[in-house]
Amino acid sequence: MVGMDDKHNLAIIVGSVREGRFGPVVSSWVADQARAHGGFDVNVVDLAQVEIPLALPAAPPKFAGDGYLRPDGMAALTSALEAADAFIVVTPEYNHSYPASLKAAIDWHFTQWTAKPVAFVSYGGAAGGRHAVLHLENVLTELHAVTIRDGLAFPNYFTAWQDGRPLDAEASGYAKTLLDQLAWWAGVLRSARETAPYPA
Repeated sequence: MVGMDDKHNLAIIVGSVREGRFGPVVSSWVADQARAHGGFDVNVVDLAQVEIPLALPAAPPKFAGDGYLRPDGMAALTSALEAADAFIVVTPEYNHSYPASLKAAIDWHFTQWTAKPVAFVSYGGAAGGRHAVLHLENVLTELHAVTIRDGLAFPNYFTAWQDGRPLDAEASGYAKTLLDQLAWWAGVLRSARETAPYPA
């Protein structure tokens, strides 16, 4: 059993802000799996509750550093990303990619992602959101995050879920694999960040 002092701060990001979205259902189940795992303190971050403008300041956050100006309505998001040791991004697939809300939230930040692990849970049609995840892996690697190989994908989610849970009996086992890997990377990378600054 993981001790309280060994738990990692996990931010589960609800990527969709679309009307009638399914993301909160998936995120709630993922959060339950993460709490049951025992290795994380879980914080669900819903982008629908965050002010995320598409217009960005002239200087990117990589170069602006602590002086980067963000809207007041983004403060809670920034704090949650900063405090996190690990992330799970829950994303649908829109036109073979991920939502603009998620891209904007990522682009408003830089150091908050650096040298931290990110896992993905996706949902969609036949591909289960995997196209969105492939694009996210490229973006977050550019921000020096470490993406986790074993994710969760839910094809045809509209028939594959019932009463807030996936019908696939093996889904919880797949979630445990994801969370085990995420916890390992979270511990390794947190120790590394505490030992020496990451050379970004």
